[in-house]
Amino acid sequence: MASNPPVHRMLEEMLELGKSPEEMCRDCPELLPEVRRQWQAFRRVMAQVEALFPLVATRPNAGATASPGGAATPPPSPLSGPVAREAWRDLTTFHEDRARIDRARDLLEQEVARAPSLESLVLLAWAHLAWADYRAATTEAKLASYERGRDVAKRAIDLAPRSPEAHLWYAANLGRWALTSGKLRAAFMLSTLRGEIDTILEIDSNHVPGLSLAGSFYLETPALFGGDVPRAEGYLRRAVTLDPHFTRARLELARCLIEEGRYVEARAELTRVIDEREPSYPADWVLRHKPHAERLLAEIRSR
Repeated sequence: MASNPPVHRMLEEMLELGKSPEEMCRDCPELLPEVRRQWQAFRRVMAQVEALFPLVATRPNAGATASPGGAATPPPSPLSGPVAREAWRDLTTFHEDRARIDRARDLLEQEVARAPSLESLVLLAWAHLAWADYRAATTEAKLASYERGRDVAKRAIDLAPRSPEAHLWYAANLGRWALTSGKLRAAFMLSTLRGEIDTILEIDSNHVPGLSLAGSFYLETPALFGGDVPRAEGYLRRAVTLDPHFTRARLELARCLIEEGRYVEARAELTRVIDEREPSYPADWVLRHKPHAERLLAEIRSR
């Protein structure tokens, strides 16, 4: 994408200034066809990246409603020590008190400084993404936290290259960091993000968050670029079969069914998300998945 330097610069200016291809090419009409082509391709890619890793709009220290979607939390696994167990509790229940994110992050930073392990690195990468989403007051603070989460997850990958959770949190922090840094940068990161999804499922074909992320990928990608709604549905049905309480995957499954015009089935899945009593990750369900399911159900209620 945008290998032509003048076109690349024009795309950057279009993003910064909010101009159309026609406005940008008034003085160089010979570039208009290529700029239009690159701009259309860029917009398709960005719709996909934003759907996979949506930025959360929050007011620090307030109970603002989060945007739906976002990277899935890793599946539960045996936790080896009290710090990890306490951090896990904080990261799955911070909808009750956002300060729990701060506490989890600080505890894990101390643990990583003392005795870095795969477990502490993965949890710390998660904590930094949550802190950037829900606690950061400025763009600079968000970028710093996503960057720290990305780098911590990379350390986890270096320590354990076959850890699907390490690859998951690397992809999640990288995606959010790229979007916050600038949409053009995010578009160029897409192949890296897709590679991480493929790696997660190559390591563990039953990795529920990886299956959910793959489902989102094939749902959001335009057909021209390899999108495949039935394939997305297959990934998502496998995810909810393995973990019926993983509400992100069930919500994405409902979106597949809506895309295919199967509204009766979609309403059933959305109702299950809303009525869930034992969500695998309560904070995600309260702040993201339940509100999004309620909005979608209202939109398709009469269809």
